[in-house]
Amino acid sequence: MPMASTRSGLTLAYDTTGSPDDPPLLLVSGLGTQLLSWDEGLCALLADAGRYVVRFDNRDAGLSTSFDDRPVDVAAVFRAMADGDVATARSLVPYDLSDMALDAVELLDSLGIDRAHVVGASMGGMIAQTMAIENPGRVRTLTSIMSTTGEPDYGRSTREARQVLLSPAPTDRAAYIEDSVRSLVWHSKRYADPDEVRALAARSYDRSFRPAGTARQLAAVTVSGSRADGLRTLDVPTLVIHGLDDTLIGPSGGERTAELVPGAVLLLVPDMGHDRPKPLWPELVEAIVAHTSD
Repeated sequence: MPMASTRSGLTLAYDTTGSPDDPPLLLVSGLGTQLLSWDEGLCALLADAGRYVVRFDNRDAGLSTSFDDRPVDVAAVFRAMADGDVATARSLVPYDLSDMALDAVELLDSLGIDRAHVVGASMGGMIAQTMAIENPGRVRTLTSIMSTTGEPDYGRSTREARQVLLSPAPTDRAAYIEDSVRSLVWHSKRYADPDEVRALAARSYDRSFRPAGTARQLAAVTVSGSRADGLRTLDVPTLVIHGLDDTLIGPSGGERTAELVPGAVLLLVPDMGHDRPKPLWPELVEAIVAHTSD
């Protein structure tokens, strides 16, 4: 697995698919997920369409730098934010989404890529939005998938989905794999596949099991707040994709993102939840390829 060192002193694990002579397409992963969440088959389709696909592990996930020396009390972060004490909440976390967005920019630096088409899913969409807001010269186009703006009134989770998200994962391998099917609550109602969910959970567990890193990433999302003001002034071609079955980040999150970004294109996808089911790959690839054909 290739590893890139950043100016910030982090090491990021990444891999590539396709020809480096093609336009670069950077895929940003979501909360607690690894580059494995971008299926190799989906990456191959994007590469076959003429994109140089780069996927990577965010900090505190997969094989990238861990912040285990900075434990975070997520409940205390939630309490401070609920009390409006943002300063205290920020003092409790080692990094925020701006830091994670800078990681992605510095990964591009290490790969010699000046500007990339950036595609982020869920928390990865938040990171991608932050990249476009704070480093617009590095982002050729933005694609924000099943994400939201950071405003609390949009993209709300259902109670059941939130309960699954916040429940601690079992540490035993077999229990962890079986517990992963609870995430089906936010998957496509039509295309959800328990066996595929278990298979990804097994691969992820065997590669890197880091629940404390997921907690720190969740804290980073929480303290980063709203991106609404930045999105309103964004001058980057933007595609917003959201599944109508999504119960983890409701479709209003995508709708709001597209409403705020000038000229944004919104694609609401029936039968897609907080996932990317294989039967929908042709539609997703077609939309992303068309959007990145600048």
